[in-house]
Amino acid sequence: MALRRSEHRLPEPVSRGDEGVVGRLVQVLLDAGIDGLGPLRSAREIADLARRDTRTPEGAVKKVVRSHVVTGGVGGFVTSLGGFVTMPVALPANVVEFYVGATRMVAAIATLRGYDVDDPRVRTSVLLTLVGSEADEVLAKAGLSGGTGKMVGLVGQQLPPAALLMLNKAIGFRLLRGFGEKAFARLGRGVPVAGGVVGGGIDVWMMKRIADHALTEFPQR
Repeated sequence: MALRRSEHRLPEPVSRGDEGVVGRLVQVLLDAGIDGLGPLRSAREIADLARRDTRTPEGAVKKVVRSHVVTGGVGGFVTSLGGFVTMPVALPANVVEFYVGATRMVAAIATLRGYDVDDPRVRTSVLLTLVGSEADEVLAKAGLSGGTGKMVGLVGQQLPPAALLMLNKAIGFRLLRGFGEKAFARLGRGVPVAGGVVGGGIDVWMMKRIADHALTEFPQR
C-alpha cells in the first residue's frame, strides 16, 4: 500500500496511561506472537514445522491457518465455559491469547510466502493485518493515508522508525478498542456451557476472517 503523509488529519490526543497500555500490548504481540516467548514457538518455527508436514508452500500455509483456527476456537470455548462467574478473569486472558495467536498465524503465513518477519516494516504489516477493513482508518489516525494496493506495500516503503512507531501505536489503540467490542459481542457467554459454544464460534469466525485477510495481503513473493 502506497503511503503518504496526511495533511488534514492528526492522531487523537491520548493520555500517558493509555499510551503505556498500548505500548505493552504491541510489544507482547511482537514478542510472543512473532518472535516466540517462553513455551510459545516463534512464527518462523511454526512455518518450519508446517513445511515439514506438507509438500508445497501453499499446503504449509493451509496447515498454519487450519491449526490456528482450531486452536482459537478451543481457547474461546474453554475460557467461556464458566459463564458470568469466570468472565472477568477469563475474557481478558482469552482476548490477549487470541491476538497473540492471530499475530503468530499472520507472521507464519508471511514467512511461508517469502517475507522477512525481522524487517520492522513487515512486522508492522503483520499487526496492521489484524485490524482488517479498518486499516485505512488506523493509517489516518497515525497521520498517514493509504493509496491503492495492499497493506503489505509497507514493505516497499522506506518509512522512518518514527513513522512505524506511530503506526504501531495506532494499531494498538484500535485493537484495545476492539477488546471492549469483542467482550460485548460475547455476552452470550454468560450462560455456562452454552457460553462456551458461543465464545468458541466467535473466535473461529474472527480467526478465519484474519486468515483470509492475511492470505490476500501477503501474496507469494
